[in-house]
Amino acid sequence: MERVHVFLARHFWAQLLLGVLAGAVLVQLLYPQGSFGAVLIRTAVTSVGGVCVALVMRRKERRAAGSTDGLVSLDRRLRTGDVPSDPAERQAMGRLVDQRLHRTRHRKAALALLAFMFVAITVLTGFTAGPRQTIGFAILTVVFLSWMSYIGSLQNRRLHTMDAALGGSPSGIGSPATQGTPLTHEAVPGPPHRMP
Repeated sequence: MERVHVFLARHFWAQLLLGVLAGAVLVQLLYPQGSFGAVLIRTAVTSVGGVCVALVMRRKERRAAGSTDGLVSLDRRLRTGDVPSDPAERQAMGRLVDQRLHRTRHRKAALALLAFMFVAITVLTGFTAGPRQTIGFAILTVVFLSWMSYIGSLQNRRLHTMDAALGGSPSGIGSPATQGTPLTHEAVPGPPHRMP
């Protein structure tokens, strides 16, 4: 699984391609009329805006990390909670964390807006389409919003934990006690022991 994750992180085009393909499959399942090729082309065309936004965000993150391999390495460290010990890596991690925290500062409002949109689409589909499409959109709404809420909270916790370990500064330079140590509860120093 880790190998697949590294491949997708290194080859961003594969993530975009799989996203468009998954969207086309979903549309084909909900609306089986027409050929899959035509559905795939329509999905790709309607996804151009989202793809452009994703590419711009990826370019900014790659610039913050220094390179694609650097971004892949920092992503892995964020997932595992491994605080970089090298000063250059710590600075790159600090820039990446600051960038992502800034970008996701309105995540709760965005999730609420997504929930409103998906519920509204499901209700309107119930009035204008058949039970197949209505049930499909209802399932998609529950699964997608649950997944987005879980992943968003997980990523937010990871970012805040790493930010605290780095000292909360854009340079990514924290206290020497946290350098090179994983983000575990054992790594947090407790109160000093008093000698009797």
